[in-house]
Amino acid sequence: MPLYEYECAGCGRRFEALARNASDAPPACPSCGARRVRKQFSSFAPMDRPDAGLPSCASGSCSTGMCGGGSCPLGER
Repeated sequence: MPLYEYECAGCGRRFEALARNASDAPPACPSCGARRVRKQFSSFAPMDRPDAGLPSCASGSCSTGMCGGGSCPLGER
């Protein structure tokens, strides 16, 4: 389930909530109970960074099809 970020129009609190899909009714604010909340743009942190310590096919540390062949290096962690 995706995690959505919201901001309450009543008290201004920002919070996160899980939703089955984007058409679900927005949750009530956990602070004041208001139903007028605005969905916020979220940022994400990709795991394909050289300092993340994980193999990356883009960096050449794994070969194409490695995971599909049952020898995924991530499964050994």
